[in-house]
Amino acid sequence: MTRIIDAAFSRVRVILAAFFVLILFGFYAFNTISREAEPDIQAPFVVVSLPLPGVSPEDAERLLIRPAERELQSIEGLLQMDAIAFDGVGQIIIEFTPTADIDQAVSDVREAVDRAKAEFPTDAEEPVVDEFNIQNQFPMTILILHGPVDERTLYQTALSLSDRLETNPGVLEAKLIGAREELLEVLIDPEVLESYALTESEVINAVTTNNRLVTAGVLDFDDGSYQIKLPGLIKTASDLATTPVRVNGDNVVTIADLARVRRTFVDADGYAVFDGNKAIGIALTKRSGANIVETIDSSIALADEVSRQWNAPIKYTVLSNRSVFVEDSLGGLTASVLSAIMLVMIVVVAALGVRSAIMVGIAIPTSFLIGFFLLSASGYTLNMMVMFGLVLSVGMLVDGAIVIVEYADRRMNEGATRRIAYLEASKRMFWPVITSTATTLAAFIPFLFWKSTPGEFMKYLPLTLMYVLMSSLFVALVFLPVLGSVLGTPQWMKNKFGI
Repeated sequence: MTRIIDAAFSRVRVILAAFFVLILFGFYAFNTISREAEPDIQAPFVVVSLPLPGVSPEDAERLLIRPAERELQSIEGLLQMDAIAFDGVGQIIIEFTPTADIDQAVSDVREAVDRAKAEFPTDAEEPVVDEFNIQNQFPMTILILHGPVDERTLYQTALSLSDRLETNPGVLEAKLIGAREELLEVLIDPEVLESYALTESEVINAVTTNNRLVTAGVLDFDDGSYQIKLPGLIKTASDLATTPVRVNGDNVVTIADLARVRRTFVDADGYAVFDGNKAIGIALTKRSGANIVETIDSSIALADEVSRQWNAPIKYTVLSNRSVFVEDSLGGLTASVLSAIMLVMIVVVAALGVRSAIMVGIAIPTSFLIGFFLLSASGYTLNMMVMFGLVLSVGMLVDGAIVIVEYADRRMNEGATRRIAYLEASKRMFWPVITSTATTLAAFIPFLFWKSTPGEFMKYLPLTLMYVLMSSLFVALVFLPVLGSVLGTPQWMKNKFGI
């Protein structure tokens, strides 16, 4: 193994070039790595909602939950399944093993629910299958739109801005909060309905049967086949008003003859007010792996650009900006890391002297930067667990450098040249330094096999320690000896410090 040392000392320029290239990569990785307050872990949960308007909890269990459970229980990787029944809906929460592929699990759940639909009542609504995403539970920021305008103008403006924000690559969803969905309301005149000898059920049936997209088959040509569809969806008030209810020869009775059609909103179950005006919020959730600080900044910049095009007196205000919390948290931990480095350097200077402390001090930022490069290349983010790992690693990563530098100093005091001294130090201390680092890493390896959601959260700590300590091992045995063999002590330092 010591042949690695001989190869490094025989290619000094290559090693020094690799040293500076890794430092540059480390700086780039530190500036571009995604930043988060806590690790972005994937929770192995899938939630299935089975809606059936008007059903009681007891009937929801019997008619919806049990047929679905029979199909779901055979899914591979299933760990636990819990069901809850409410008025009008049944809900099943499925937990998978931490090692399960959550995307495949969601696909398997959808297939199982589709098979169970055959046993559901005919008036049951379409089941909803959602992956439980921790990031979705806590929006990274909320934009509040408010102003002295009518509700429809505010709603359309918020809907347009929401669509634009979802074009941001880092935004997973821009969800409206406090907005009432638009609908078409049909106000039937009972007297007119009676005069035409019609019933309300006939009107409802006419609307239902005419609000469908009908497939009309396929046309085959020489250059291919084309699917034909008959658009029958109701999109505007005029579409609904001209919908026929009864046809008798040339006489056609439409919805407009029986009722008044108007645009309105669903019934409100709450309201939102900001600064005395009606308000609608847009909650932004982050896509997994995206940089939360950059995503929020780009979203706010996009909102600024869009708001300049608004004709109505509408303003937006940013609330609950999590990037501020992330920057404050990481800033505090960064200060702790710098304080730890300063304390370690004070101890090293007091024990070894200035010259040795300078060489040892090179190992600390170099190991950190290489560690950042490895974390970024592995697809991990910078969060509080990574910063805690850096704090713990400060005192450990200098051990190998101290041993190498101290041995080289002793050999130089005995009359050896710098090159010979550092070459012998690297060779002689090769296995002791590796053994010391390996025993430290061995204590953290079991954390990598902690297969649970807390284990996924905690693994960032041992991974950070492993990346940084392995980087410090390479720095202490290769980069530091080569650097020490070519760098002499400056004259001003000899005169000032007597070294």
